Amino acid sequence: MKLELIGHNEKYALEQSLLALFPDERPVYGAIEDGDTRCARVTMTEDAQRVTFVTELSFDGRRAEKRYSYPLSGDDYTREGQRRHALGLSFFGAAKDALGIEPPWGSLTGVRPTKVALALLREGGRALAERELAETYCVTPARRALAIEAAEAGQKAAAALRPNDISLYVGIPFCPTRCAYCSFVSQSVEKTLAMVEPYLDALENEIEAAGEMVREQSLRIKSFYMGGGTPTTLSAAQMDRLLTALEARFDFASLAELTIEAGRPDTIARDKLDVLKRHSVTRLSVNPQSMNDRVLAAIGRRHTSEDVRRAMALVKEAGFAHVNMDLIAGLSEDTPESFARSLDECLAMGADNITVHTLSLKRGSRLTLEQNAPDGRIPGAEDVAKMLDYANGTLRKHGYAPYYLYRQKYMSGSFENVGWTLPGAQSLYNIYIMEELHGILSLGAGGSTKMVGRSDNGDALIRRAFNAKYPKEYIERPEKWRANLKEFSDFYSEKRS
Repeated sequence: MKLELIGHNEKYALEQSLLALFPDERPVYGAIEDGDTRCARVTMTEDAQRVTFVTELSFDGRRAEKRYSYPLSGDDYTREGQRRHALGLSFFGAAKDALGIEPPWGSLTGVRPTKVALALLREGGRALAERELAETYCVTPARRALAIEAAEAGQKAAAALRPNDISLYVGIPFCPTRCAYCSFVSQSVEKTLAMVEPYLDALENEIEAAGEMVREQSLRIKSFYMGGGTPTTLSAAQMDRLLTALEARFDFASLAELTIEAGRPDTIARDKLDVLKRHSVTRLSVNPQSMNDRVLAAIGRRHTSEDVRRAMALVKEAGFAHVNMDLIAGLSEDTPESFARSLDECLAMGADNITVHTLSLKRGSRLTLEQNAPDGRIPGAEDVAKMLDYANGTLRKHGYAPYYLYRQKYMSGSFENVGWTLPGAQSLYNIYIMEELHGILSLGAGGSTKMVGRSDNGDALIRRAFNAKYPKEYIERPEKWRANLKEFSDFYSEKRS
């Protein structure tokens, strides 16, 4: 779509709106000409008290114009957010009028719709949040409920935190094979088996240094999460070695939960589960993504639905306190009926925490890189909506409630990912990281450390530091993680001063 900006350069906010409302379009900037059939002219005017955006949108002969004005106040950062808010509502209003569309999230864009819901809850409670999400942002009833309930779960989790609480994440960037939809930093262990032991050696060095830094800063580990990749790609002996090293370097006495992703059922074995139980793991995540063998083959998984059943039987027999299962709506070859059967089976297997993702065609995934609809048919937005509607109704009927959610670029139908939980089974780590409630210290290749504090005027202060992305680079460049640990230490020293 041709985009002409007058009086401003708010490309990021405009592109967020474009992707949400016109997922098949990509921005092209320049002056609109007579022959342009898909275009929008977005004009901003501003004085000391107010900003106004006017969007004139044309899409294949359908035209609309929408003006939106918003008061300006506060510092420069706050005003920038107010401008983007006004731009989004102006662009959304024009698109809505021109196309007659009712997107599920209305005019809300970005990763965290709960951020808006939480601000409204703090300002005026649930009634105000419900009214504003409906009237100002045009969010549908089902999505309003998701946002408000997840925001309330975040409020509850925040109330139980202490100022020196953080979470610890350890990344194991290896998988049995690489899934077609995946863009995470992960290596097929078939190709990189020789790298696992050197990786663990390097990781233990970082663990030792990180544990010392956490003690010096008097930080308290509230939750621990080992993800990837697939951590249970490690052998039982390797997992025992790693968890022993972590327990020796960190004080886990205050842990509310200890989670290990065992996402691929073809990596789950009794000896590994015995190791995890001995190390007091409280939550295991088993992620079939689908219980349809045709879908599993299409996305590059070598396990079958029967392997999932076998793995879950072992997990239940081992007696972990909580078990999470993940499904993805919109995978190649899936249908609403097949997705419904997958969800029903996850419920029957006894998972007390179920995460329902929406397929996101990420830039680095094989589904995106390959051409001509690889691996079979990818369901359209209408079918994905049916899958998510079934999940919403069915999970609520069985006593599950939404407790965290987020969105991503290039999601089918511009929907969402939602964590659902039975009472008391929610993953606190997921709430902490998504709602940015406290710092996340991330160790290992591809680790994304997040430092969370408050500025002098009370606004959230977020800093990030990234480890080397790939295992080989991580092994060869320890100076990178050392610099990140120092930055983390300096941040919390400044926070106390």
